[in-house]
Amino acid sequence: MGINKVKGTYDVLPNESHKWIMLEKKIRDILSLYHMREMRTPMMEYSNVFHRDSEGSDMVTKETYDFVDRSNRALTLRPEGTAGVIRAYVENKLYASQELEKVFYIGPNFRYERPQKGRYRQFYQFGVEAIGTVDPALDAEIVILAYDFITRLGLKGVKVRVNTLGDEASRSAYQEALVKHFTPHKDELCSDCKVRIDKNPLRILDCKIDHKHQAVIDAPTPLDLLNETSKAYFDEVIRYLDAAGISYEIAPKLVRGLDYYSHTVFEIEADIEGFGAQNVLGGGGRYQNLVKELGGPDLGGIGFAFGMERLLMAIEASDIDFSSDLALDCFVITMTKDLRKIATKLLYDLRAQDFVADMNYTDKAFKGQFKQALRLGAKYIVILGEEEAKKGVASIKDTKTEVQEEVKLEDIILYLKHKLES
Repeated sequence: MGINKVKGTYDVLPNESHKWIMLEKKIRDILSLYHMREMRTPMMEYSNVFHRDSEGSDMVTKETYDFVDRSNRALTLRPEGTAGVIRAYVENKLYASQELEKVFYIGPNFRYERPQKGRYRQFYQFGVEAIGTVDPALDAEIVILAYDFITRLGLKGVKVRVNTLGDEASRSAYQEALVKHFTPHKDELCSDCKVRIDKNPLRILDCKIDHKHQAVIDAPTPLDLLNETSKAYFDEVIRYLDAAGISYEIAPKLVRGLDYYSHTVFEIEADIEGFGAQNVLGGGGRYQNLVKELGGPDLGGIGFAFGMERLLMAIEASDIDFSSDLALDCFVITMTKDLRKIATKLLYDLRAQDFVADMNYTDKAFKGQFKQALRLGAKYIVILGEEEAKKGVASIKDTKTEVQEEVKLEDIILYLKHKLES
């Protein structure tokens, strides 16, 4: 029996990796417009970074990869990006500058859940965090950034679903209302939701088993329990979204899947053929207590995350090609092995001028090298033959027009530069 990849993981093969590279480039290019800087945190943290008393989501209680290392320390592979970013923010005292810290991250996360299309046990996310202040304008900016990002990818029908959980008092009142609402239906709910009624009633609203139960459909919404302060805050967020002119709808039942959220929560959707009802690409929200819980000052933050696999699936399903021009500018064919020294020097000089160039290294005959050049999408083929080399020239073939010309070796770079620019 051969050795296979671990269940719930996947290989990104050479013919697919360019899609990932270009998506990451898009992320960095777009987020730089919003003055976001990259933060890189470890893939594992001490378990208490994620396993906090206040966090009772399925992701943390059921899906984390936890282990004890050789020094008997409890560690966890990160299941999401925010907590690690906040730990780094606190540990490195980034709050000392009293500036708003706007960061993004790209990297793998790990959750032990049932693998399915677009969902893996090792999966990649990129996310954004703005830490250090509480302001409706900042909430709106992060929502606008998420919307703008998906729109710039070229996806159609992009829409924001937005809601509020209110401040701590409002959230607490909402939880009490949910307990009161669901208790009479306790025996009708799944075993997990029976426990959630007392421990974490918000999680009942996004239960995969009970989401169609009438009690869930009829449940009160956070908007029903907002105090005046929270209502005013949310109204202000909405006014900023209106000012930006982005497409959104208020989704009263939206609570998101993590327990550290308060005030603004949101999701981003797009119209993608074949995705059905599962067209949510990502989302996030504001958190008020996470910095304090991880040992920092009482500062709020807001962020979002998108699954990279899901984004790539959406891009492919929407027939968007942003893979850039990955074709070779030129491929050098040598008629004999002795001519490889000339080819090696030529390749070095071409690459020094930012040409994408390559040649064959497997002793293929001319026909095989030519086929390889075409397969790789080379725009020009430089052919080095013995007779031509004696004359100090090479033949250059334009693969699109099939026109072939003789060019002096010392003029090849200038020739190709002129051709590619025109």
